[in-house]
Amino acid sequence: MKKLSARRRHPLAALVVLLLALACTGGLYAVFAPADQAQADETAQSLTIEEGKKLYAVGCASCHGTGGQGTSDGPSLVGVGAAAVDFQVGTGRMPAATSQGPQVPEKKNIYSQAEIDQLAAYIASLGAGPSVPTEEQYGPEGADIAKGGELFRTNCAQCHNFTGKGGALTHGKYAPSLEGASPKHIYEAMQTGPQNMPSFPDTTLSEKNKKDIIAYLDAVNSEKTESPGGLELGGLGPVSEGLFGWIFGLGGLIAVAVWVAARTAKAKKS
Repeated sequence: MKKLSARRRHPLAALVVLLLALACTGGLYAVFAPADQAQADETAQSLTIEEGKKLYAVGCASCHGTGGQGTSDGPSLVGVGAAAVDFQVGTGRMPAATSQGPQVPEKKNIYSQAEIDQLAAYIASLGAGPSVPTEEQYGPEGADIAKGGELFRTNCAQCHNFTGKGGALTHGKYAPSLEGASPKHIYEAMQTGPQNMPSFPDTTLSEKNKKDIIAYLDAVNSEKTESPGGLELGGLGPVSEGLFGWIFGLGGLIAVAVWVAARTAKAKKS
């Protein structure tokens, strides 16, 4: 007993007890805390979806159906994903105006970003689809501007012009200008293919490719960027510049030719 009592009074006994207590506390936290955190996250997500459902019922259900299944006035939203909602509502294209033309234009949005997030969460709950990209995905860090220009000219310039100025399509439709467009919204448009635009999933254009294209557009539309060729006629491309050449260049040559012919005829008469 004396030996046992001496061991209990050993100077390291208190340290051993403390370490055991810390180990038990850590173990209990590891067992119970993650479950509590996961439950809290699940509850917060459920509340977000519920708020989004309320907003949807007021602003979207009349066209897209009470369950997002679509109607004769609007397509189904099942499976479009949160990215499509963030783009369409964030750019003001949705809700659409009562009187629509051949294309729904961009306008001032009527929802806060928090409300857009709630709507996006509700639509995402109806079916899997592209998620809202993070800043790391569309930010300029690590982007290759030259590669982005090559990709843009190959895949996008036919409609948006080689500098993103936009352009006309058939039946009164158009490709909008990309000047001043949010990098996040450009990324989402490539993900989801809104209206006349085809979608470019990661199997077609990788996440890095999208980042490069966005960096290229930011570079060519920057106020600091100067045209190395001088006057660019708005950067509208070879069609507008060719038209300028035909009207003013060729027109000027014809005028000079007529003037020379008139002077020659007058000189012969005299």
